[in-house]
Amino acid sequence: MIVMKPIRLSNHASRYQSKRGFTIAGVEETIRTSAWNPAELGRLDCRKDFTYGKEWNGKVYATKRVRPVFFEEAAEIVVVTVYTLLFLRRYENQL
Repeated sequence: MIVMKPIRLSNHASRYQSKRGFTIAGVEETIRTSAWNPAELGRLDCRKDFTYGKEWNGKVYATKRVRPVFFEEAAEIVVVTVYTLLFLRRYENQL
């Protein structure tokens, strides 16, 4: 799904950016290129796997999965939170 609306991170999502290890560019790419699914409280989510190959908390992970939770308004998409998962193996969006 290609989305041209601006994407804005909520204050909550912004506060967790460094703790959860996601980038705004990664969140935007995930929302603009992945299928949207219904989520709790009438929100939406999607997910995308990225090649990572970096160390996080003492281990090197091959894949990082980015999962933004968001809602769509008339003029923009608002990201409520972003979950990240790290995998030791490489995955190719096997969802």
